[in-house]
Amino acid sequence: MTALLEVSDLTKTFGEGEAATHVLRGLSLSLETGEMAALLGPSGSGKSTLLTILGTLMKPTSGSHWMLGRDLVVANDAALTEFRNRHIGFVFQFHNLLPDFTALENVIFPTAVRAGRETPAARARGRELLVRVGLESRMGFQTTKLSGGQKQRVAVARALMNSPELVLADEPTGNLDRASAQQVMDLIEEINRDEDTTFLISTHDEKIAARCRRQIVVGDGLVTG
Repeated sequence: MTALLEVSDLTKTFGEGEAATHVLRGLSLSLETGEMAALLGPSGSGKSTLLTILGTLMKPTSGSHWMLGRDLVVANDAALTEFRNRHIGFVFQFHNLLPDFTALENVIFPTAVRAGRETPAARARGRELLVRVGLESRMGFQTTKLSGGQKQRVAVARALMNSPELVLADEPTGNLDRASAQQVMDLIEEINRDEDTTFLISTHDEKIAARCRRQIVVGDGLVTG
């Protein structure tokens, strides 16, 4: 495996002076291409801030952040937006789907945003992904008519729409029953194995963490294990 992402001595401070809150305190880690890693740690440990920075949605206060040979600390907002759209996918606990859109429209949304319109190629890719996640018969359903597990599978398909090298998943099974959680993790494992997509999964669920080949523990703004 080769290094996909590397951050070194990351700090993130919110506020100034006596009101300053130091969330990351010199955190370093790397992810290899094709890894499936769990991100663990108690609430307030810095996990969410770290995921936000790794997803290029926020810059660190100091430190380095490299991915695919790009220095993302010095990149401007336009460059980060393009990089994120092409190379990073996101799966959230509450899926963040557009309620008035169909499952297919939600999946192809990232590509439609980039192209400025829906294209036949995007629709074909979206249909292919929904078949893969077992939702062939639900493509035309509005997401309000899908179960929680089905919505999360749509979210996984959406995260894969632009064939990203990295998928960041923030408690992707936290709002699901055990059976639906297992289905989502089965899908993630399959994609990781078949497409060599790197996954970093933030979770409090020990059973979910145990399915990942690596566990990264964050505490007090540092990697502690």
